[in-house]
Amino acid sequence: MVLLEKPTFDAHAFLTSAGLGRRIVQFAPKGNFFTQGDPADSVFYLQQGRAKVTVVSTAGKEATIALLSEGDFVGEGSLAAVPGLRLATATAITACTALKIGRDEMVRAMHQEHDLSDLFMKFLLTRSMRIQADLIDQLFNSSEKRLARILLLMAEFGQPGEPEPLVPKISQETLAEMIGTTRSRVSFFMNRFRKLGFLEYNGRIRVHKSLLNVILLDQPPSDNAEKPPVQRIPEKGRPKRKRPPRPVRN
Repeated sequence: MVLLEKPTFDAHAFLTSAGLGRRIVQFAPKGNFFTQGDPADSVFYLQQGRAKVTVVSTAGKEATIALLSEGDFVGEGSLAAVPGLRLATATAITACTALKIGRDEMVRAMHQEHDLSDLFMKFLLTRSMRIQADLIDQLFNSSEKRLARILLLMAEFGQPGEPEPLVPKISQETLAEMIGTTRSRVSFFMNRFRKLGFLEYNGRIRVHKSLLNVILLDQPPSDNAEKPPVQRIPEKGRPKRKRPPRPVRN
């Protein structure tokens, strides 16, 4: 009796080609992978392009909670034990190519193929660490530092010696939403970074390695950008305080 060997599973081939329960889809810039409130019936694997995940409150306020690039999964919440509705909206920042995988097919493949489940688990751990870093950034850093961090992340800053990377085309309004400030503040910081030689932009933003100084070395001081300096009066120029007269004792 001849035993047939099980074909070797290739996770990369699975995530880059169409097949049973999965198909390749294209999205133009600002196109939605899915919208908040849609049925959570599939997961996407981003093959090319950049995307963002946003949530909208009942009051209509929008917040960006994640930036996505090639090799990321989109809509992984659909793999929860009890399927429900999308809790966020995923939107293409640039033209995107993605593999759309049905929920049932993704669950089946992860149960049967350990290479795929290992890859997915690594993605989830990386995403969890990124969310923690984003939370710390929002709680403790100034809006100037948050902008610098977002630009470095979007540029996917490379190894030393590589060319300065370009940030995908993105509006100042979108950057303001990402860091939780106003468009005018973003414009102020961008002009400040450009004057200091941290970046240059003429349609596309080119990030220089010196922008790391804003985060690592705290240069330029964020206090100067957030509030005017406190003027201190020299000791000699300060008016003398008049002491009240002492009461006369009988």
